[in-house]
Amino acid sequence: MTSTTAYTSRVFPLDTMDVPGGTETVLRGGRHLFPLLPQAFAGIRRIGVLGWGPQGRAQALNLRDSLAGTDIRVAVGLRPGSHSLADARAHGFTEDDGTLGDWLTVAGEGDLVILLIADSALAAHHQEIFAALQPGAVIGLSHGFLMGHLRESGGGFPPGHGVIAVCPKGMGDSVRRLYEQGAHVNGAGINSSFAVHADPDGRAVDLALGWSVALGSPYTFRTTLDSEYRSDIVGERAILLGAVHGMVESLYTRYRLAGDDEVTAYERSCENVTGPIARTISRAGLRAVREGLDQAARDVFDRAYTATYAPAREIVAEIYDEVADGTELRSVILAERRLGARPMSGIGGSPMWAVSNRVRARRDSRDLPVDPFTAGVFVATMTAQIDEFAERGHPWSEIVNESVIEAVDSLLPYMHARDVAYMVDNCSRTARLGARRWGPRFLAAYEQIAYPAADHPADAALLAAFAAHPVHEALAAAAGLRPSVDISVT
Repeated sequence: MTSTTAYTSRVFPLDTMDVPGGTETVLRGGRHLFPLLPQAFAGIRRIGVLGWGPQGRAQALNLRDSLAGTDIRVAVGLRPGSHSLADARAHGFTEDDGTLGDWLTVAGEGDLVILLIADSALAAHHQEIFAALQPGAVIGLSHGFLMGHLRESGGGFPPGHGVIAVCPKGMGDSVRRLYEQGAHVNGAGINSSFAVHADPDGRAVDLALGWSVALGSPYTFRTTLDSEYRSDIVGERAILLGAVHGMVESLYTRYRLAGDDEVTAYERSCENVTGPIARTISRAGLRAVREGLDQAARDVFDRAYTATYAPAREIVAEIYDEVADGTELRSVILAERRLGARPMSGIGGSPMWAVSNRVRARRDSRDLPVDPFTAGVFVATMTAQIDEFAERGHPWSEIVNESVIEAVDSLLPYMHARDVAYMVDNCSRTARLGARRWGPRFLAAYEQIAYPAADHPADAALLAAFAAHPVHEALAAAAGLRPSVDISVT
């Protein structure tokens, strides 16, 4: 699979970023570009945002704030009887001024209609939305689930409509929180990819770029809807959610069996991943995790890394195959039908999660060092996903954002503030279903394959490959576009 990353813009000044094996065209964001938004949104007078989940709320608010003072109006569309009506009103969207209404009415009035309702609702009701669209309205997506569903069901997007995607590389709360921080630190926000799936009038690229700038994206890179869908769904099940949950549960058990008390075991497992390991990667890259250890700790890291890489890569490859051939999507749809409106049971029932409050309470009293074994397991799993994406032909910006940046700059800070189990239970249903399906697979592979193998000497060839890995170059290039602020989780 090959993605075209070069593009041009009539509106925005573009940059070229050096990546392994070539260059990618990117757009550096920032509030200094807001005056160009009316040009980018030429022909758009009304933006309809359907849905008020985390992404719907964040994107509607960011778009409204960025377009303030223009004649472009942002309206939120919700289903009849939605429990979100009160919250949307509390955030200033009202029926009285036409910025809040029935979802199909809002869809029918929009020049750009952004579909941010739950995946299950989108699968069930997309034909109604398509039928409501006015001629020539542009369909906006923030990931490729609908395209995957249409492909599996034999459907397609309606002809005559542009289809674009802008996909923030972080959860909705991060998209909004970093945008708010960007009012004080120019460029603070969540990176986004964009894709143009249909462009009947030739305006799609600038419209997508304007949408991304209005969301506050520090940099925007191009992908395809298919590539984004695969990397996004695989990432949720692997290093972003599923693998992390399986990893910290297995590590906690390992450390408890080795004699650690509950708090120490939690600090060496979950707290280490979400805290010092994530911060080190965010600020200095993957190699810095190992380089910051003394020789004895490096030996532990090396054995954990080389024992973990192969079993983690096998599972990532299996997930990718099942996403690519539609199996994973079908499993999500079947689960949604089975569950209906019933809530899922919580995933944080194991004993370790009762310890999290005690660990957070003592954060200010100690400087937690990187645990070398935990670090080796985490970095190996992250590298396994990177390598799988690279082998499948994804562009480097997509690889580092979906495998590294989204993890360490968006999800893991929230996991640090709440805990991993909380995040798995409070993400989208599609992500929750994937994490529940694949997290136990990773847990079993760590406990049954990786950890026993870590008793043996490290694989020198794997370590050499890690030291010379091209991802370090790609991450360094992306770091040059990173805003000079860490997300503040409230």
